[in-house]
Amino acid sequence: MIEVLVVDDDIRVARVNAAYVGKMPGFRVAAEVHSAAEALGRLAALPRVDLVLMDHYLPDDTGLAVVQEMRRRGHQTDVIMVTAARDVATVQAAMRHGALQYLVKPFAFAGLRARLEAYAELRRTLDSGGEAEQAEVDRMFGALSSRAEPDLPKGHSPTTAELVRQSLMSAEVPLSAQEIAERTGVSRQTAQRYLKLLERTGRARLTLKYGDAGRPEHRYVWATRG
Repeated sequence: MIEVLVVDDDIRVARVNAAYVGKMPGFRVAAEVHSAAEALGRLAALPRVDLVLMDHYLPDDTGLAVVQEMRRRGHQTDVIMVTAARDVATVQAAMRHGALQYLVKPFAFAGLRARLEAYAELRRTLDSGGEAEQAEVDRMFGALSSRAEPDLPKGHSPTTAELVRQSLMSAEVPLSAQEIAERTGVSRQTAQRYLKLLERTGRARLTLKYGDAGRPEHRYVWATRG
């Protein structure tokens, strides 16, 4: 199993990212933390961490500062930056500090899945040992530039899909399209369209709530909930 440390200052986002990791065969969440100090503490305390999903904006320091300190302390754990930081200077610094990938928020599950699959393939190649011919070297570096596979039908926005998905995953009770619209800022019609897509793909379940008039209200719950 590939042990993953999820680092994000937002507890809800960390929970969503951990849920994504949990859906990937061969990956397991070692811990979720929400600050630079917690990240370094868990790296020191856990018996093994293979990969860190690292947010950049943390309450007590930056994710890149954590990566620098990791390297100073001798931690060679691999890092994928998962952050809203879009400035070129931060991206360049992440490359220089050895981040294998850089995923900009918000993103759909397909974006993270493609990068985790590429990372797993890279690990398999490296674990085989021996010497590498040029073709094998190219394959190793090529694995890191794996493209995110398409996850949405034409006309659907990955950003909107992620907003609806995160709202549904973080909800404690089933939500209607109107409630999703209020949480995300999209129209009720747009929310309904994305909720139906999640239902068709098996990621959300439709439940019915009957009111006084006897007409059922469609409400949705994330499929992993009981």
